[in-house]
Amino acid sequence: MEQGGAGRWSDAELHGALARVFGYTAFRPHQIEIVKGILGGHDSLSIMPTGGGKSLCFQLPSHLMDGVCVVISPLISLMKDQVNTLLQMDISAAYINSSLSLQEYRETLREMKQRAVREALASGELDLLYISPERLSAPGFWDALASWPVSFFAVDEAHCISQWGHDFRPDYLALSGLVERFPQCPVAAFTATATPEVERDILSRLGLREPRLIRASFDRPNLFYHVLPQEEPH
Repeated sequence: MEQGGAGRWSDAELHGALARVFGYTAFRPHQIEIVKGILGGHDSLSIMPTGGGKSLCFQLPSHLMDGVCVVISPLISLMKDQVNTLLQMDISAAYINSSLSLQEYRETLREMKQRAVREALASGELDLLYISPERLSAPGFWDALASWPVSFFAVDEAHCISQWGHDFRPDYLALSGLVERFPQCPVAAFTATATPEVERDILSRLGLREPRLIRASFDRPNLFYHVLPQEEPH
């Protein structure tokens, strides 16, 4: 992981990277705060509404840091689309998830051991590797991760680790080993759903170290409810 922390990146430089890589002229609320925390090596839990720009919060620092950001996400149907979009922006990305058959999974690992993906991982040229929690629990995957230059972990849909949450995923419990196995890597957790109980569960189960907590407003000015009385009920 590149050392030097967020202090080596001024706000102007981060805005320049945002424009250069993503084509945006301004950060959304809390995004630059989260990006700086990751660049500074801090664990974090960010509670942001759907559509609040969570992905950019780990995609941008992954592009600025040495090594590969490992993104753990249960949203396997979106991984391929996200990776394709990143590749179009010249951000190096790959994915391994449970949509791959056992043979495809083994072939992917074999390719990672023998060809370009492995070389990109070893050299730090791969920015993002998306994996599903099921693949993280696969035999030998922890050992494979340990051989790669991981810069930080991004845990998407982090409420899935909580048994208080309706989307609880048993495979997410394996994430409790991240901090112990990779003490040098910050862990950035993201969710759009977190009651106080779920929030405490996420912090405890992930073992986040003095985490920065970011709670974005869920007020969406572009959304509103308009209720009209029914004049002639049937």
